Amino acid sequence: MSKEWLLNAATNRFQFNFKRNVGAVAEAIRQCSPHDQKEWEAYYFAEVRSREHIEELGRRLYVKLSEVIQAELNSITEQDCIDYLLNLVINRTFDGYETEKTTIYEQLEGLIGTKIEPAPDKWDRGFNVDFFIRVGEKFIGLQIKPVTFANAQQAHLWQDVQDNSHQKFQAQYGGKVFTVVSHKQGDKKVIANPEIIEQIIDEIKRLHL
Repeated sequence: MSKEWLLNAATNRFQFNFKRNVGAVAEAIRQCSPHDQKEWEAYYFAEVRSREHIEELGRRLYVKLSEVIQAELNSITEQDCIDYLLNLVINRTFDGYETEKTTIYEQLEGLIGTKIEPAPDKWDRGFNVDFFIRVGEKFIGLQIKPVTFANAQQAHLWQDVQDNSHQKFQAQYGGKVFTVVSHKQGDKKVIANPEIIEQIIDEIKRLHL
């Protein structure tokens, strides 16, 4: 394990690099406008924090590493590592997937002004349909995929399977299936192919005829 990585992780965790500990360094260096590192060092120790203060922070960091983090490392078992990775790839991934789908379908529902319902399990497995819109006695299917999946190297294989299952859905339930692609914008998941909204609205109108 890299020494630099450990030092960086511990410094961040215990906030030794926060403004209250080391001062407003970004602001200070702009005020200093140093020509070289030596000039910056002199300014920092004279105007921001003393060398003794930074050295004391270093001693406290060592205590955190040698006592707190070492004790935590010693308490970790092999089973802890196994459980953590299983939880990471199964539980957290699934929870994130479900959250993403819910976020996108709620956005869609507001944009098209029509109730969207979760698809039954047999539709999910048999037709690759996550949600549906009821139009009289007919149904429109919706599938939600992250943009990373849609752009994946093997996406064409998934597309072939999807197209086949979606055609079967339309033959049985009357409405088309639309794939809504999501991507992250800041901290929020948004619809990456907004043109799909008008297509869904047009399909609702068609089924109403």
